[in-house]
Amino acid sequence: MNDNLKVFSSGANTALAKEICNHIGIPLSQIEISRFSNDNLFVQIQESVREKDVFVIQSLTHPASDHIMALMLTMDALRSASARRITAVIPYYSYARSDKKDAPRISIAGRLIADLLKTAGADRVLTMDLHSDSVHGFFSMPVDHLTAVPIICDYFARSLDLSKVVVVATDAGGAKRAGRFAERLKTSMAIIDKRRISDSDVKQGLVVGNVEGKDAIVFEDEISTGSTLVATIQTLEKARVRKIYVGATHPVLCGNAVKNLKASPIEEIVVSNTVYIPKDKQFPKLKVLSMGPLFSRAISRIHTGESVSALFE
Repeated sequence: MNDNLKVFSSGANTALAKEICNHIGIPLSQIEISRFSNDNLFVQIQESVREKDVFVIQSLTHPASDHIMALMLTMDALRSASARRITAVIPYYSYARSDKKDAPRISIAGRLIADLLKTAGADRVLTMDLHSDSVHGFFSMPVDHLTAVPIICDYFARSLDLSKVVVVATDAGGAKRAGRFAERLKTSMAIIDKRRISDSDVKQGLVVGNVEGKDAIVFEDEISTGSTLVATIQTLEKARVRKIYVGATHPVLCGNAVKNLKASPIEEIVVSNTVYIPKDKQFPKLKVLSMGPLFSRAISRIHTGESVSALFE
C-alpha cells in the first residue's frame, strides 16, 4: 500500500501532516513552496508521483488566500506530474461559513472554492466538521466528511461527571451540531437565543432549557474571534450554571480571542489540531486533541477503497 501512497503538505499545518504520515508509516513527501519577487507563489514537487495516489493536506487558515493558492498550485503541479488520483485533505474549510446568499450582491464563496478545487485537479475531498452540512453539496466530486465530535465527547466523558452536565448550543443554528454532542454523552441540551449584530458583536437573550446548578459544555464548530463564546458565558452565568467548559473542532483564535478567553471564567477549552496553533496563542485552559490518527485511518481507507463512514460506527 505505502509504495503507491504519497502525502504532501502545502504549508498551513505541516505538523498535522507529519503526524498523519507517522501513523500511516510513510515519510512526508517533499515539495518546494517559495515566492517570487513579484509576490507570486512557486510550487515544485520534489519527487515522482506518476500513477500514485496523492493526498495534499492544507487547512484554509490565515492567510487564507495564500493557503488556498498554495493548495491550488500544488494540485495543478501534481496533475501535470501524472498523479493517478489527487485528494485535497482540508481539515479546516474556512469558506464553509459563506454558504448562503444572506445579503444582496454577494458571492457564495463556499461553492466558488469547491469549484476551484475541481478545476485545480482535486478528484475528491477529505474534510472535517463543515460549518453547515449543506456545504457538502457544493462539491462536484466525492467528499468524505469526518467529525471530531466522538473524540471530544470521549475526552469529556473521561474527565467530567456527566450526570451534572448539560450541553449548550450557542444559537438555534448550532442546535443540530450540539444535539449530536449531547446524544453521544447522553445528557440534556439547552439552546441560547442569539442575535448577531456584526462579525465581532453578538447579543444574546434567554436560555431555552434547564442549566441552573449544572456544568455546561458549550459546543461550537469553531472559535474565531470568541465573541459568541464571551456572550454565551455571560448568559450562562446569569442563568446560574456551576462550571463552564467549551468544546470546538477548529481553534481559529483570531483577533482578541486568546485575550478574551484567557480572562474568561471557562474551566477548559477542548479543541482539535485541524488548525495549527502557534505558541503565542497557547494558554493553560486550552487542551488540544490530535486528529492525526483519525485522518490517517481515513486516508488509508480511501487509498484501499474501504468505507470511511465505518470509522464512526
